[in-house]
Amino acid sequence: MIGGIAAVVLILLAAAVLLFLNLPDANAFNARVERLFVETDFTAQRELRLLEVLARSGTIFSEVLNSYRTIIFVLLVFATAMMIAAVAFLVMLVALNRRMGQIERKGIEVNSLLISRETNTVYLNNFEFKLTEAATETLAVLAEARMDDEVLSGAQIEAVISGRDPANCDEAAGATRIKRLRDTLGNQMVSELLVRNIARKGYTLAVDKSAIRMV
Repeated sequence: MIGGIAAVVLILLAAAVLLFLNLPDANAFNARVERLFVETDFTAQRELRLLEVLARSGTIFSEVLNSYRTIIFVLLVFATAMMIAAVAFLVMLVALNRRMGQIERKGIEVNSLLISRETNTVYLNNFEFKLTEAATETLAVLAEARMDDEVLSGAQIEAVISGRDPANCDEAAGATRIKRLRDTLGNQMVSELLVRNIARKGYTLAVDKSAIRMV
C-alpha cells in the first residue's frame, strides 16, 4: 500500500511539474508591452491610449493566469487525495477478500458455543442469539451429534426431534428445520459456515466439540 501511494504521489508530482513548466509566464504580455513602449516613440494621444489598454490587458491576463495556476494546484491536490484513498480502499478490499477466503476455507473459529434450552438462547463467542424453540432444538441436536462425531441426515434430525423412527421421517423435514435455523441466526455468513452440509452424508456443526456446552 505504501509503495502504491508513493507511486501515485510521484506520478502526480511529475505531472504537476511538467504542467507548471509549460504554462506561459504571467508577466510575458506585460514584458512585451513594456518593450514596445521603450522601442517605439509614441506621441499621439490615440497611440498612448492604445498602449494603456494593452498594459491593462496584460495585467488582467497575468491575474487570470495566476488564478488558473491556483485552480490547477487545488485540482492536483484533490486528485492526489482521491488516488491515495482509492489505493487504500483497494488494498483494504484485497485484504478483506483474502480474509473472507480464509474464513470460507477454515470456517468460523468458534471458541465457545453455549446453548440454553430454557431461554432458547445461543451464545456464540459471547455473542447472544435469541432463537425460536424449534431452532434451539435443531441446534441442540446438531451439537449433541457433533460431540459424538456424528453427521446427521435430514431424516435423522427429524427423527431425534419428533421421537419417531428415521425410516418414517422425511429428509425434507430435517432440511426445512436446518433452513429455519439458519434464517433465525440471521447472519448468512455465520449460519452457512456454522451449520455445514456434507454432500450425501448430512449436516454437522463446524465447531470443535470441546467448545460446545449445553444448559
